[in-house]
Formats: sequence, C-alpha cells, structure tokens
Amino acid sequence: MNPAQTVLTRLKTIWQPAAYHGFGHSAGYFEGWYFKIVDPTEQRRYAIIPGIFLGKNGIDSHSFVQTLDGASGATCYHRYPLEAFSAAPAAFDICVERNRFTAQGIELNIDRPEQQMIGRLAFDGVTPWPVTWRSPGIMDWYSFVPFMECYHGVLSLDHTVRGQLAIDGAAVDFHSGRGYIEKDWGEAFPRAWVWMQTNHFERTGVSLTASVARIPWLGTTFRGFIVGLLYENTLYRFASYTGAVIERLEVTEHQVFWEMLGPVMHDGVRRLARLSLVAHRDEEGVDLLHAPMRTAMLQRVLESLTAAVDVTLSIEIDGRMVELFTGRGRHAGLELGGNLEEIL
Repeated sequence: MNPAQTVLTRLKTIWQPAAYHGFGHSAGYFEGWYFKIVDPTEQRRYAIIPGIFLGKNGIDSHSFVQTLDGASGATCYHRYPLEAFSAAPAAFDICVERNRFTAQGIELNIDRPEQQMIGRLAFDGVTPWPVTWRSPGIMDWYSFVPFMECYHGVLSLDHTVRGQLAIDGAAVDFHSGRGYIEKDWGEAFPRAWVWMQTNHFERTGVSLTASVARIPWLGTTFRGFIVGLLYENTLYRFASYTGAVIERLEVTEHQVFWEMLGPVMHDGVRRLARLSLVAHRDEEGVDLLHAPMRTAMLQRVLESLTAAVDVTLSIEIDGRMVELFTGRGRHAGLELGGNLEEIL
C-alpha cells in the first residue's frame, strides 16, 4: 500500500470502527478485537481477543489471540509472528495465522499444547453502535482527534451465535447463544479505567456497555466516560461528550457503584435521565489478561466474566424521575485497571 492509499484508508476507517486502523504504523501501536461468546446453557462463556502489537522501535512486535474461560477464569495468550497478521483495507476482516475474524463470524484453528480451540461460529442480528457522518461510533467527535492515546469501538451490542467449537477435545454447541463485540486501538491502554459489559438480562435484546478512564488531553488529563444501554431498540447514551455527569463512582472490595445523570433521547424527545449501575465482583472468576502498555503486552488486567450488574434507568417526565427499566445483567465482563484513585 503506497502512502496515498494509506492516507485514504485511514480516512475511510474513521467511519468504520470495526476495520483495521493500523496501516502505516510500524511501532508504538496496538489494535485488539474483543469477542464474547456465551452458549445457550450459559455454562460455557469465553472472551476471544485477536490483535496486533507493534513495540516501541519495533521491539517485541507480534500478533496474538488471547482467550479467557469465563467460567474458570483461566487465560491463554497465543503469540504469533507479526507476519501472521493480515487485514483487509477499510473492512472488518482480519486473520491471525489460520484464525479469521469478521462481523459475521469467527473461524478458530488454535491447536497448541496449552489449549485447543477449533471450529466456526456465525453471528446473526449484529447490532453495532450507530455510525453517522457527525458521530463515527461510540467515541463521537473524539473519533476525529488524531492524538488520542486509545480509541474504542462497539461493533455489536448484542447478537445471536450459531455453530460449534472443539475446546480441549470437547464439543461445545453455541447454537442460539449470545455474543458481543468491541475493540480498542492506539498507543496504549489508559493509566486507569473501569469497564463493564453484559447482554444477558431476563429480556433478550437488552445490553449494557460502560467504561470510564483517565484520558490524556493537551498536556493534562480528564476523567472521560462512555455508557450505552440498549433497551427496546433504543440506545440510551451517557458520556462526557453528551453533557452527562458522574454523580457517584466508588469501588469497594466486592462492588462497583456508578451513578450518572444526563440528557438522552426518549421517544423522540430530549429528556433528563439517571442511570444507576451496581456491579458485583466475583473474584473466583477473575484472572489476569495481557494489555498493551507502551513497551510491551503486560499481564496486568483483572477481568471476570462472572460478575453481575444491577441496572436502573429513570427518565424525567413532568418534573419527576420515572423508572423505565430495572434488571440484573448476568455473565458480565468487568475490568479494573491501573491506579483507580485517578478516576474515583
């Protein structure tokens, strides 16, 4: 790809958050996609994270597929040569050796002494965070800023899963299971962050994704957050760029309390809303994942797929807050990273 094609591809991918954004980068860059899959019995749940890491000065550059067993908390970091990674320009189609990942499904061919994971899964009803010319995904106008430390994309808030995987010799049927897809790319993960996600509520089609982090900005930093609750085909958004504010953010040994207030669109009308999240931590299902720092992929992120999140959404109608939705999300992904005092 010549320099002109590289620039054009980078411009196109602003409005294609799912696609590979790393063309033209040779060092100090990472990109990773996060696929969460849960079988219909909800007993087998996994996070599968393919990606690429370009070390500073080209040192330690490689591609990878990382897996997390959400039931046991066990992780595997499958490291591959840099040359094993390939990506279509301005389209969501990536490969790491013989493992392929798209919005329509994944094909896994991991056959190593530490783990076997082989098979194909297809995704139906993929529900990405809306992309418009003015707002290219979950980061809104921040997507246009060229110097962000880390960019974020939500590629499917909720979808159904079909297919089977052979996992360590056992056949696991994911037909009628549920999935979620997101990604991150840039120079490194933030210095501190909290992230939670769940799309397993009593009502199918409800999904929550929420993250707050310490964001570098023009020589200083600020606490930025982005939250989306999909309910009855409406995406309720709370974010720094929407004018929402955090009323409470507290992390205890067993829980994360997060309350926010801000304007949302409800039935075509802009209204004030409050969202309350209480995440219940289950340390038995927690293990360390590798995350991109500026010099290496370090094993330093506590993540669980066994958390639960209590969600309450209230909308102001005629001067009073009316509860619109309340429910508990199961099999929640929950990450706590870095020095949390910087965001609390």
